[in-house]
Amino acid sequence: MESKTIQKRRLLPVIQAVVCLCLLAGLGSGAGVRSVSADGVQAVFKDTATHWARPEIEAMVSQGILDGYPDGSFRPTEPVKVDQFVKMLILSFSEQHPNQERSWRSSFLDSLTEENRTILKQDYRYFDFKPSMTGYWAKPYIDVASDLNFLNKSRYSDFQANMTRENVAELIYYTLQETEYLEDADFSLSVARNYGDLTSGNERMQRFIAESLIKGIMEGYPDGNFGVGRYVTRAEALVILTRLTDKSKRIPMKPEKDQLQRIVPASTGSYKIVAFPDQKMLDMYDTLVEAGKLRGTNYNLQDTTLRLFKDDKEKQAVLNASAMGNLGASANSASAKEEVALWLDPAYNTYGITVRLREGTLARNKEAIELFGNRLFTYEAIAFHRWFNSICEEVEAGRPIASKQAEVGGYTVNLLVDSENKTAVFSIAATK
Repeated sequence: MESKTIQKRRLLPVIQAVVCLCLLAGLGSGAGVRSVSADGVQAVFKDTATHWARPEIEAMVSQGILDGYPDGSFRPTEPVKVDQFVKMLILSFSEQHPNQERSWRSSFLDSLTEENRTILKQDYRYFDFKPSMTGYWAKPYIDVASDLNFLNKSRYSDFQANMTRENVAELIYYTLQETEYLEDADFSLSVARNYGDLTSGNERMQRFIAESLIKGIMEGYPDGNFGVGRYVTRAEALVILTRLTDKSKRIPMKPEKDQLQRIVPASTGSYKIVAFPDQKMLDMYDTLVEAGKLRGTNYNLQDTTLRLFKDDKEKQAVLNASAMGNLGASANSASAKEEVALWLDPAYNTYGITVRLREGTLARNKEAIELFGNRLFTYEAIAFHRWFNSICEEVEAGRPIASKQAEVGGYTVNLLVDSENKTAVFSIAATK
């Protein structure tokens, strides 16, 4: 007869196997508990079934942007740390492949300047999107974000601190500056000042927050405040990043007609809201639209500047240069340029005409220029066009002409001439 000790030894492997199976079953039910949401769909995490951000949480978790916890929870209301948010920001511009490796999204690379694309290609060609195994785990993410000018490392004394809403707005602002465009500053600030807790903030903070609000990436609270000083939760962080990287998820901001606001094209496929200083300039924007159509398809209206081109070939060359970050703003630049630019500057309540004189420039663009001048100067338009044409004739002939100023119909016209490039700039502002 076997001793009790031998019996226990023989039973031990069986007991261990049973315990392991129980533990595995427990882990499976804990990590994979799926609560049923109000719409009858099973939630991935046991604490997100009724959470307002459940779709964004599950979508971003499936992309590997953030993980849940081993107990099957996500803990959506926990504050997110600065370093965690930076990591999530960088990962949200990448895509995860079936083998769990990651690469930059092509749309993200296309949105960057040539300088930033070069940084990723040269300085981060071996970047693997993984935390550092030696030293501070978040350093790789912070470094790439810093080098792309998404953040200024000196602004953060503690990357392990909880992320505040104004911190997030600042990071969003600089990211948008590098990947998209910034909204009209005056309009943005006018919207931001409607939030009670921003009135005491400095203009710098207001500018950051305003951009995130106007872009529809962040929003205020029902009490009329933005929530300055409040911490951003894990769920909120994922929703914000979803809106940042997917424009279709943003909260649309509509212009207010009684506030002299207008939606204008900002770049290919995108738009922005501009606030005009008065009804006159708002009406002149409509004139830009009309003037462009006078040139058939040889024009481009972006922001509040109408560019008129010699032909389609020149148009494509200029737009391609703009897409590459070379806007051709300098008269001395050798890059492709438009023949004429009719522009409005709402921030400084200024109008303008830039004309590059070469054979046929005035003939091709006469109707558009005259329409612009007629609407702006009304009864004094004939006097302006007479002066304008005489200046252009001198510049086109290559005769040196000094910069000068003229008073026309209640406006002060400042003339700047670049004789070498046969370019004349007429900057027009209401006489004070």
